[in-house]
Amino acid sequence: MKMYTLTVFSKSGEKLLDESFNAATDDEAKRIGEERLSNEGYQNYTHRCVTPDANLLLFHR
Repeated sequence: MKMYTLTVFSKSGEKLLDESFNAATDDEAKRIGEERLSNEGYQNYTHRCVTPDANLLLFHR
């Protein structure tokens, strides 16, 4: 399992969500990140989900 980080920002730059979670694969982490964004209503906010190696899995600006 690897630790991934999901971060969401408001238009003013304030962090609205900053959490880490474990996933077995990058695909699973992407799915978890997308579900979390959807559950919180953050799909259209600036967000990113990164791997432990700082690779972007999800990004929206």
